[in-house]
Amino acid sequence: MPSVERTITTHQPIEKVWAYLSDFTTTEEWDPPTVTTTRTAGDGGVGTTYTNVSTFLGHESEVHYVVTECVPLERLQLKGDAGDSLGLLDTITFARDAAGTAVTYHAQFELHGAAKLAEPLMPLGLKVLADKVAKSMQEHLDGL
Repeated sequence: MPSVERTITTHQPIEKVWAYLSDFTTTEEWDPPTVTTTRTAGDGGVGTTYTNVSTFLGHESEVHYVVTECVPLERLQLKGDAGDSLGLLDTITFARDAAGTAVTYHAQFELHGAAKLAEPLMPLGLKVLADKVAKSMQEHLDGL
């Protein structure tokens, strides 16, 4: 299962970083492939659902996410379903750091059906994507 992980550190306090990133609709700001993210139900905690529209490798996908774990100031996990072609598991962890807050973003991708044929191409594309996401997240968190 292809995956990527990046850790960034910001001078912002963990409470501010958590408030921003745990509202998954902010992916519209810090996640370059995201076109839109809409909360469809819930208050941000476990069971909250979101619909995300993103582009990756020239293809636009609609992903339905559900929050599967929410430990304030520590961990947010969302499971995504893009229908028959793709499953996702996004985990964001937060830690107090001498400089402020360390954020680790881990994304796992599970390809299904015909989409599995693209799996050999994913590592390079995911590395480029992860670097862009980390840079953008860093800029947005530092700017809070």
